[in-house]
Amino acid sequence: MAPYESDDSTTGATGTTAGEADDLRSGRRTAARYVVPVAVVGVAAATIGLVPALASSGDPDLPKITAQQLIDKIAQSHVEQLSGTVKITTDLGLPDLGGLESGLLSGATGSPGDGSSADPSAKLTELASGTHTLRVATDGPDRQKLSLLESAAEYSVIHDGKDVWGYDSKSNEVYHSTADDSAAKGDSREEPPVQATPKGLTEEALKSVDATTSVTVDGTMQVAGRDAYKLLVKPKQSGSTVGTISVAVDAKTGLPLKFTLTPAGGGAAVVDAGFTRISFAKPVASTFDFTPPKGAKVTEGDDHGQGRENKKSRDGSAKGDKGDKGAQGLEGFPGLSGLAGSEGSGDSKVIGEGWTSIAAFDSGGKSGLPTGSADGAAGAAGDLGGFLGSLGDKVTGKFGSGTVFSTRLVNALITDNGKVYVGAVTKGALVKAADADH
Repeated sequence: MAPYESDDSTTGATGTTAGEADDLRSGRRTAARYVVPVAVVGVAAATIGLVPALASSGDPDLPKITAQQLIDKIAQSHVEQLSGTVKITTDLGLPDLGGLESGLLSGATGSPGDGSSADPSAKLTELASGTHTLRVATDGPDRQKLSLLESAAEYSVIHDGKDVWGYDSKSNEVYHSTADDSAAKGDSREEPPVQATPKGLTEEALKSVDATTSVTVDGTMQVAGRDAYKLLVKPKQSGSTVGTISVAVDAKTGLPLKFTLTPAGGGAAVVDAGFTRISFAKPVASTFDFTPPKGAKVTEGDDHGQGRENKKSRDGSAKGDKGDKGAQGLEGFPGLSGLAGSEGSGDSKVIGEGWTSIAAFDSGGKSGLPTGSADGAAGAAGDLGGFLGSLGDKVTGKFGSGTVFSTRLVNALITDNGKVYVGAVTKGALVKAADADH
């Protein structure tokens, strides 16, 4: 299907001007490819018992559509040109550690230990909590920009052909890598992150749609001045921490405009990301231009996404030493990459299916959390272990004993013999899985 024709409509009274597009240039380029794999349609069609849940009520008044037709519409959406503003609020229920949680999340996602503050895999962990404003722009699969707007500062990810740039204005640091080689090999680690956009979040959610899922159309709504259908996704299984996922789908283009994930425990949404302004006009070419500022520290990424510092101020040609390989991610569990530990840890596996799937692996240590010691580094490890232990709940079972660390969505059980169980499931489900794995 050919790309959808550009549309000048926006949420404001006027279309996007050249000045607005220039303003977008200072924001971060979206990494979103705005295409859901067609395979999703086949999976959904084969596994969901869809009844004609029709969007026959609500405002605006749109033609009736079934859930399957709406999933097809998302999959067939080929919006290649857009710009806009996205507001994202994330409430995982993480404790307030004075910024330490960002560092912990950065480490968990496998970012380089000596890394740059401009490395997207580290910087965008800030989206794991609080409310943030993003500016996005895309012009086809090879040109995107996503910008995280901060007080008196800005962070941008720019993808332009082979080059992927990350720039942190606060520290004046730049991270550079290439996307083409790794993408050709099926490796997305050098591609800009996409999960922060409604499209990226929806794509991840639809990967979980199977026979354990209820999918319906729940009326219509307006988002950023656009008429949209509301797709509702719910787990059928008990034990999942996911309550409902609501996606506002643009009635004309099929592009997800808003994504909301509500936990099974109730309360505020865990993730709420939606466009507040959007235009389908072609962004000006200069939106995707980037040249490292004079004096900026530039870190070059190798083919595994690890960083090496460019010791020169910047001419683009200096090279540094490659970093050590980072921890391998857990495929199929977005946001949990790196939790399997470094080389030498046990193989990971998946226990269960659908929305109650649990990733299980051996951390490589045989004593669970770090324990106390007399002095030195071991003593520091013991202090850390005691601190981390105070944040979790002690549990016991046939597997022995361990500690469960909980958020409003993802929970993890670390047993005293070093095994780890992680999933968007309840504490009881983790203990049950550990018992069965004993």
